[in-house]
Amino acid sequence: MKIGTIDIDRPVILAPMEDVTDRAFRQLCKRYGADIVYTEFISAEALRRGIEKSVRKLTADPVERPIAVQIFGNSVESMIEAAQIAEEYSPDYLDINFGCPTKKVAGKGAGAALLREPEKMAAIAAAVVGAVNIPVTAKTRIGWDRESINIIDVLHRLEDAGIQALAVHGRTRSEMYKGRADWEWIREVKAHARIPIIANGDIWSAEDAVAMYAHTGADGVMIGRGSIGNPFIFAQARHLLKTGTPMPPPGFRERIEAAIEHLKLSVCFKGEKYGTLEMRRHYATYLKGLPMVSRVRNKLVREEQWELVIEILRAYEVECEGYQREGKIPDYAEYLNDHSDKLVLNY
Repeated sequence: MKIGTIDIDRPVILAPMEDVTDRAFRQLCKRYGADIVYTEFISAEALRRGIEKSVRKLTADPVERPIAVQIFGNSVESMIEAAQIAEEYSPDYLDINFGCPTKKVAGKGAGAALLREPEKMAAIAAAVVGAVNIPVTAKTRIGWDRESINIIDVLHRLEDAGIQALAVHGRTRSEMYKGRADWEWIREVKAHARIPIIANGDIWSAEDAVAMYAHTGADGVMIGRGSIGNPFIFAQARHLLKTGTPMPPPGFRERIEAAIEHLKLSVCFKGEKYGTLEMRRHYATYLKGLPMVSRVRNKLVREEQWELVIEILRAYEVECEGYQREGKIPDYAEYLNDHSDKLVLNY
């Protein structure tokens, strides 16, 4: 897949996710094999007003490259200004969010709402392409609802606007994250495309990534919810794509070690207070399915000192060694497949 100077064969990409793909999680996923990572989606209006929290999301480190900054907005003017601000932070490319289904984005005429206004979507895309000197891509869904699937028309409009690649989530806006992603529509998009197509939706395992490539013929695959608490999925997918043989699923030691590494990165970038606080949302997914985990999780989300959080995790690791001897540790990969519908975040 080629975007600007980036040229990667069958990349496995971290999707943009609000409150998830911050610097800490991006760097963790890169360490575990993600080929390309995206920032959280960033409001164009917030950038042009200089809102510190949003501007801070633009910051990345060299180890994260290749990296894309994703922005969203509902007007040509705000998106031009936001794109130029984002370009100053030297991402490898800029991505436009035309797919977020949530009320706070689509409800304000941005994200997936623009699927109902394809001419405006194309105008925004063309304006952003013309405003910056880096490649511009987009991410969208197959339509507003099942009665108005217009992804092929959207594809051609965005191609004509100068978009260099398109990521397609195989659901409509009305479906949100329910049901199964429609990979058949992604295959249809690829069949009509002149630009690289990145396939997104319901990749919960390395096997899913391989199946997505096989079914759709896409140029890249993008993993969102399947990476939460499971950054190992990138290395697993790359290994399976390259060798045809699966890697063993991560054991409890690897999962606890990844949680600790994630915490350390979070504290490094956000300070002890916020770094520790914001990590609380992640422990459930790192530890899900392990014995007596609710008791441990209750301790983790109450502790305010990150060093003591690590002590709790290390003590639980010792506990798990005993549970393993008793045969109480489940297969994590099977657990993720069985519970994939329980993980819902915005991306």
